Amino acid sequence: MRTRALFVALSLVLACGCAADGRPGPDVTVGGDFGARPRIGFPGGGPPGELRVYEQMAGTGDVVDPSDLVVAHYTAHVWDGGDNRLVASSFERGAPAAFPLNRSAGGVSKALQGHRVGSRVVAAVPPQEGYGPNPPGGLAADDTLLYVIDVLGAFPPGAAARGGGGAGGVAGVEVSGGPGERPAVALPDGDPPAALRAETLIRGRGAETRQGQLLVVQYESRIWGTGAALESTWQAGRPKAFQLGRGAVIEAWDRALAGVPVGSRVAMVVPPELGYPDGLPPLVKSTDTLVFVVDVLAAY
Repeated sequence: MRTRALFVALSLVLACGCAADGRPGPDVTVGGDFGARPRIGFPGGGPPGELRVYEQMAGTGDVVDPSDLVVAHYTAHVWDGGDNRLVASSFERGAPAAFPLNRSAGGVSKALQGHRVGSRVVAAVPPQEGYGPNPPGGLAADDTLLYVIDVLGAFPPGAAARGGGGAGGVAGVEVSGGPGERPAVALPDGDPPAALRAETLIRGRGAETRQGQLLVVQYESRIWGTGAALESTWQAGRPKAFQLGRGAVIEAWDRALAGVPVGSRVAMVVPPELGYPDGLPPLVKSTDTLVFVVDVLAAY
């Protein structure tokens, strides 16, 4: 698995940094530990007119690739030479953010590519490298944004569980594929179990997941009785992330994935009332039992 969460015990303030390619970074001061809310000081006057990036803290993890799902703590300010107001922060949400790098604003994507997990990246993103003429609510089309981004993890499209174990099954469902491999799922004939069934097929070596954490996962899903594929993050080429125990996913996931060691693969059979009791048209009926194989890649 090409991912590593690094927590660097550093406290560092740089008045003016330089990007890895030698270009000058934004002329701001940034202080505080990696993974903690940064302290930001803006110079007098307005922002630069072009993209400025520098790496304030250098990580030692995997290099961030454009195809990765990135997990990061971040702070974003409008840099206007006035109050430089805060517009977004993962610290306000109480959990890191997760975003596909190739679907991020152009300046953010350019700023993070090539840096390593564990790095703190400071970027001034001008309008032409940001949201363009149609920014989200609260922003103007000519706003320059100042980002401080702590890269906690980067997950490639093929990431998979890396614990101990391998093929197995639950309630007659057969799952093949070992650590580091995409699983294959075969469903049995007959009626499904009436209650939630879950088995850990690959047991990770990380800490156990807790309610409220941001989980990064890969998964396969099937509909019992038809064998139809509901969704596959491997096929989509992108892991997904959600907060555990916050109602962001079906109830069965909130139950079955709590207390699971990071790096595990969990197979589960989900009765309708713990899946989609109202259905999920056009694929899932309200009476459908679902099968999931979920790889827990990380928890923050």
